Amino acid sequence: MTTTRFAEPMARLIEELRKLPGIGTKTAQRLAFHVLRSPAEDAEALSHAIREIKQHLRLCSVCNNITDVDPCSYCTSPTRNHRLICVVEEPTNIATVEKTRSYNGVYHVLHGTLSPIGGVGPEQLRIANLLTRLGGDVDEVILATSPTTEGEATAVYLSAAIHKLKTPVRLTRIATGVPAGSDIEYADEVTMMRAMEGRREF
Repeated sequence: MTTTRFAEPMARLIEELRKLPGIGTKTAQRLAFHVLRSPAEDAEALSHAIREIKQHLRLCSVCNNITDVDPCSYCTSPTRNHRLICVVEEPTNIATVEKTRSYNGVYHVLHGTLSPIGGVGPEQLRIANLLTRLGGDVDEVILATSPTTEGEATAVYLSAAIHKLKTPVRLTRIATGVPAGSDIEYADEVTMMRAMEGRREF
């Protein structure tokens, strides 16, 4: 908690900054003093950007990506393969897939993973509209959730839910394994198992 040695406006700003993920008290104080020392126009620009993001950004009604137009640019692009859907956990995962320059399908964002301990069940994720999308012309769904316990559980749940639809949709899971540039000596057993399972012709 902030202390009373700060003037009330400063203490309030520090407290609000502390609510951001990964920001502790010391970092919040440094950020607050940076804002204080910045020119008034910089502080106003920051304030304006925060207001803009809350007022103009929303979730795409098709894929749940964060967007300022609905549907989003991926869902309306005539050059993308709309018969191929890549399911990811968060909107930030889309940028990671796009960096590969090897995927030209569309996306579906779940906004999280199943986590019974964290109180996150299927109803808290954006699963219902994914299943609705599969009633159309979709050839393949790629499950690109993380290789964590929660990510694997989510992939298993989605696989079962999609198979229940009895639609002729190909269901695939991204291969995971030893990261490029790393030493096999330090790979754990699950990572090595995934690497072996995902092997390909060479």
